[in-house]
Amino acid sequence: MVAPPDNDVIWARSLHHSHNGSPGLGGVSIGVRDAEILAVTGPRGSGKTTLLHCLSGRLVPQEGEVWFNSVPVHTMAPRVREQLRRERFGWISADPELVPELTVWENTALPLLLRGVSHRAARKAATEWLERLDIAPFAKKRPHALLQAQRQRISVARALCGAPTVIFADEPTATLHRADRAQVLRTFTTAARSHGITVVLATHDAEVAALADRTVPLLDGRCVATVTLPSKPEAEGRAACSLSV
Repeated sequence: MVAPPDNDVIWARSLHHSHNGSPGLGGVSIGVRDAEILAVTGPRGSGKTTLLHCLSGRLVPQEGEVWFNSVPVHTMAPRVREQLRRERFGWISADPELVPELTVWENTALPLLLRGVSHRAARKAATEWLERLDIAPFAKKRPHALLQAQRQRISVARALCGAPTVIFADEPTATLHRADRAQVLRTFTTAARSHGITVVLATHDAEVAALADRTVPLLDGRCVATVTLPSKPEAEGRAACSLSV
């Protein structure tokens, strides 16, 4: 077992995983730095979702190691991994995965309520994020009364409300129209940067990936390159690329 680098909040080595005999990951190694926005890109079936599930502890890889802040996630007991996800990680998927019986503010505050935070404090925090995402007027409604774009904003607000160390976002705007996608992504990435939240973002959309600090392309469950995006407009088109990660 090799200790991860000190500046990597998430570090994984030689991840292998298959689904019913079909390969999902074939030896992926990756490091994510503190407060970095990292985009994992690739076509459908390239292994993006499987990688995020392994990095977040939702799935234990069949081979390989996953570390969070120098603590091995892959050897944790299921209960400990669940607590880690609840307290330190946020999750956003293309499907908002809201609890239909709960109101908008309760869905948003759920990470805090599950930790035992008082209803008053949890509601205050939830309302602040709902306001930033222009969804606060619907705070007392339930998900079924809202549009898909509105439900997805709630999902983003919920991930941010828990003040996580890392947010894993799996195609978070895939179902949104262009205008909604731009607004949600702008709020999400600005909030992540201002709060020092590390983001691992899976996407097949080049416009979404362009918001990241660095991209890791996957193909058939393997890393094919690492791309560091230019910080200056004049450097556009000269992104650094190194083989493997």
